[in-house]
Amino acid sequence: MMASKACWVLFAALCLAVGLYPGSYFLAASNFGIRGLKSSALLADPVWNAAFYTHIALGGLALAIGWTQFVERLRLKRPGAHRLLGKLYVGAALLSGLSGAYVGFFATGGVIAASGFVSLGLVWLYTTVSAYRLIRSRRIEEHRLMMTYSYAACFGAVTLRLWMPILIPTLGDFMSAYRTVAWLCWVPNLGVAYLISRRRLQARELVAS
Repeated sequence: MMASKACWVLFAALCLAVGLYPGSYFLAASNFGIRGLKSSALLADPVWNAAFYTHIALGGLALAIGWTQFVERLRLKRPGAHRLLGKLYVGAALLSGLSGAYVGFFATGGVIAASGFVSLGLVWLYTTVSAYRLIRSRRIEEHRLMMTYSYAACFGAVTLRLWMPILIPTLGDFMSAYRTVAWLCWVPNLGVAYLISRRRLQARELVAS
């Protein structure tokens, strides 16, 4: 029980910390972080800038509030708050996923990195739209399963930052690590989401029997 609570605290702390991190881009110079690797022409592009800041701001919001949707106590005792936070998550995820897919085409690292980040954006969009449509149809269990996949994609922002300090010394340079993490930050997350969903279905079947 204590280990489970500790994992939840760590999970929530990571989501909140990385969710708030995009705020540093609004406070720092224009070449802060990953922007320092972009060309001056791209940094001057108003469409790319609008998409970039939309992606990081709303992606941070989705990450910071999305984990609450899996807290059973909130879902059962405060259903109104659960629904409100869910709507905020869906709206933020859709706008961040859409703008993220666009920004992904300009990713540092060429075609490999770009295809990884664009695919992540599309997967996040698909799973989020599917989860919303399912809850509108009152297919609650299917909605919960799809939300697990949606947030697994969203959590890629956290796992990217966990993988990079390992990949850079392992692969020897930033660019190789960045091309790898464009896929590694989210594909395994979907595998974990599948295992969680499968265990939840097995538990339901056990109770039903």
